Amino acid sequence: MKSIVDFLLVTVANNLGVDPEVIANKCGTDGIQAVRMNYYPPCVQADKVIGFSPHSDSDLLTLVLQVNEVDGLQIKRKETWFPVRPLEGAFIVNVGDILQVVA
Repeated sequence: MKSIVDFLLVTVANNLGVDPEVIANKCGTDGIQAVRMNYYPPCVQADKVIGFSPHSDSDLLTLVLQVNEVDGLQIKRKETWFPVRPLEGAFIVNVGDILQVVA
């Protein structure tokens, strides 16, 4: 996972026109990593489920692997929420608030 994140950070830095070393230096060589696993099974009464409140991720990058066809993850663009459709075998990369600070 660290190799994937390192590659993504270099790519993001290059696309932002920022020297990748700037982000690497601010993250340090040991960077804090965490793994959290959540499983959301299909729900027959999905309209009665209370999910997370709308929020932004506070970390640098979050990799999400959706392992079933349960919808729920959404992104906000120009004040409109769009569902993120699961794509088998693909990671979703959430860019967090810290990127604004380090870049």
